[in-house]
Amino acid sequence: MNICMYGASSTDLEQIYYDAAEHLGRRLAARGHGLVFGGGAQGLMGAIARGQAAGGGYILGIAPRFFDKPGILYKECSEFIFTETMRERKQLMESRSDAFIMTPGGIGTYEEFFEILTLKQLGQLNKPIAVFNVNGYYDLLRQLLEDTVSKGFMKASCLDIFGIFDDADKMLDYIERELVSPLDLSNLKNI
Repeated sequence: MNICMYGASSTDLEQIYYDAAEHLGRRLAARGHGLVFGGGAQGLMGAIARGQAAGGGYILGIAPRFFDKPGILYKECSEFIFTETMRERKQLMESRSDAFIMTPGGIGTYEEFFEILTLKQLGQLNKPIAVFNVNGYYDLLRQLLEDTVSKGFMKASCLDIFGIFDDADKMLDYIERELVSPLDLSNLKNI
């Protein structure tokens, strides 16, 4: 199974985030899963790729050609695909992945996560989605989504189409279980 990872490219984070991402990459490889990611050499993207490589796992990097500058892209990928646009990149990441993990990140990470979450809510895909809540980073996101439900802007069942975890192995257990028994999405959104 190939798991897509969304996450920060920043080099200005606390070390705990890089360590957790690298550990996740090692756990992906140890459990026989491939990594699909945005191809970045830095930040959490680079850390997870280094962990995956250390474990001997498959790595697919996907990035728009305009990112191909010295020091930006992770060069030790098993396979690398260049796209012309960010939209094409996201589409390939989606189609080449069996599941999705959002690690800590900024607006690009949020945008990727919410697009995949929306597609699942609309029944356009039914692949596991998990949030890696390193150091409580996504506690406020959980609160925001619960508030969204309490105010009637989203059905409570939408909170069940993804999981939030602070432990890499428990998160991978969740993904593996959902792959075996996909969720019933029929009552999420009437279109």
